[in-house]
Amino acid sequence: MKLLHVDAGILGSYSASRQLTAEVVAQWLKGHPDTTVEYLDVAANPISHFGADAIAVKGIAQPEPNAAQRAENALSEQLVSQFLAADVIVIGAPFYNFSIPTQLKAWIDRLAQPGRTFKYVETGPVGLATGKTVIVASTRGGAYATSEGGQAMEHQESYLKVVFGFFGVTDVRIVRAEGLAMGDAPKAAAMSAARAEMAAATV
Repeated sequence: MKLLHVDAGILGSYSASRQLTAEVVAQWLKGHPDTTVEYLDVAANPISHFGADAIAVKGIAQPEPNAAQRAENALSEQLVSQFLAADVIVIGAPFYNFSIPTQLKAWIDRLAQPGRTFKYVETGPVGLATGKTVIVASTRGGAYATSEGGQAMEHQESYLKVVFGFFGVTDVRIVRAEGLAMGDAPKAAAMSAARAEMAAATV
């Protein structure tokens, strides 16, 4: 079994999402000791954003790609191949400005490749990256899950569920710690709640 560990928090050792992904991976390895782990840090090593050169080589622009387009395609192929080779993907997804970090979005944009992670048929899109488990370590400074207004402002977990579902991943598990910026007691309670969810998410 292969596990891909992806961190996106920009706060380094102060990042709650990094703390939780490390604990999720450790917990997973306890129950699945035959798992091999590959690590990707999209904050420390940012992926270039998806642009014209990245999409050109897919046949949308000229048929003969230039050097920049070949380099962008090689990066996309490296990242999508790494994703497709993994059975389990553990993602640290902090809540930035009502959504996910731009670095994490750049990674996901490289995964969204027709013929690799999805395809279109007469009835609509079909996900091709089936049979995987995605575990999201979701961290938030405020509380958004417990009210209708908060849920309307949340484009983090909801987005990740939609995009991985589009890729064919139906097993998306959330380990959530929210209210982390609301004081020491709420932060401690949030991390405790996340660790309780972790046990079920890593079975």
